[in-house]
Order: sequence, then structure tokens, then C-alpha cells
Amino acid sequence: MNAAYIIDELVNLKNPEKAHILQRFFKTGKGQYGEGDVFLGITVPQIRALVKKYKLIDIFDIQTLLFSQYHESRMAGLFFLINVFNEEKKENETKKIYDFYIKNVNYINNWDLVDLSAPNIVGHYLFEKDTSDLYRYAQASHLWLQRISIVSTYYFIRQGDIKTTFEISSILQNHPHDLIHKAVGWMLREAGKKNFEAEYQYLSENKRYLSMPRTMLRYAIEKFPEELRQNFLKNKI
Repeated sequence: MNAAYIIDELVNLKNPEKAHILQRFFKTGKGQYGEGDVFLGITVPQIRALVKKYKLIDIFDIQTLLFSQYHESRMAGLFFLINVFNEEKKENETKKIYDFYIKNVNYINNWDLVDLSAPNIVGHYLFEKDTSDLYRYAQASHLWLQRISIVSTYYFIRQGDIKTTFEISSILQNHPHDLIHKAVGWMLREAGKKNFEAEYQYLSENKRYLSMPRTMLRYAIEKFPEELRQNFLKNKI
């Protein structure tokens, strides 16, 4: 099945009313982080169902999907790429997919695209390998690479490694963009689900939480007992 046919299927599912809502939600206006992105108004379950129907397509067709103007086509391309990654058993082949993903980072250009793909490709590939790429991405002047650096650690967290999340979080702690604040807070919260004491120590060490953007802190402590959460918010720790 080629990319053109898949894009036609997606277009046939379009919902203009929902597309209008999504374009506002994902900040596609001039000067916003998703400037120029075009939505068809299709839900993630609909996209997953289409990908499940075909499961695997050629890497060149995945590239075509990623080049598409439609947000949902790029999402479908990433889901297909995850399928290809999971099918490969050889290290040299998974590395090619990882490299392909990073090479196309300019088309992984909204937070949902990052969040639905980075742990499953970047995190999965780098786990138990040299993770220096994550630290390099965190320090890059590229918003989506920076979000990839922290969200990829979700895979590490699920495997029981929370140290990498804390280290990447420290690099991004003073980032100016709220999309990074939310991502870092989210990953700290997930790390805390694995080890509450470790997250508590990370936040309270040298009163680190005081210098965090408020959004980051709120996300990070969302699951804390209410009294403790309030103490963090009122700077009483």
C-alpha cells in the first residue's frame, strides 16, 4: 500500500469542524509553535485503525507521509515507523530507523507527534546504550529535539531507570517554553510513580523546586498527597 492511497483514505475521513478546533488547540496561527500546520480533524484512534489495517509500509512511503502537509498523515507515518522499528531485530536496522527519525525531526513538529513516537523509537533504541544523544538534544536550539530528549526518557522510566529523566530535567529546568515545562513536569511525575522518594528528593534537593517554572512544578507534583502538594506550592518544603 503506497502513501498516496493512505493519504487519500485520511482525507476521506476529514471532519472540517473538528479540524478547526484542532488547529486552534495546536497553536497553528502565525508566530505560534505550530504555525502553518494543517489538520483534517481525524482522531488518533481512527489513525491507529488505518495503520493497523496495513501495519507495514515501505520506508519511502513513510517518508512521503512525513512530508505531507496534513498533521494526521505525519502521525500515521510515525505509527508506521514504530511498527517497522518493532519488527526489526538487528541492531544495524534499528539504528537506521532511529537515524531516519532524527533526520526527519523537522516534520515531527508538534507535541503530540513527539509524545506518541519519541519513547517508542528514540527511547527504545537508546535504552541501555550510550545516551549522550539525549543530552545533546536537550541542549540543542530546536524545540522539538528538546522535547524529544525528555519525553524519550518515558521508555527508560517504564524500564525502571529514572536517573536519566532527572538528569535531562536538570538541563531543561530553565527552558523558556511552556511545552518543555509541561513535558519535564510530566516525566518527573511519571518517575515519581516509580519511586516517590526519589522524585521528592530531586525536587527538594537544594530547594530545586523553587527555581522551577510554576507549570513544571504543578505537573511534577500532581499526584502528591494534597497536603504535601500544597506545601510545595506554598514554598514550605
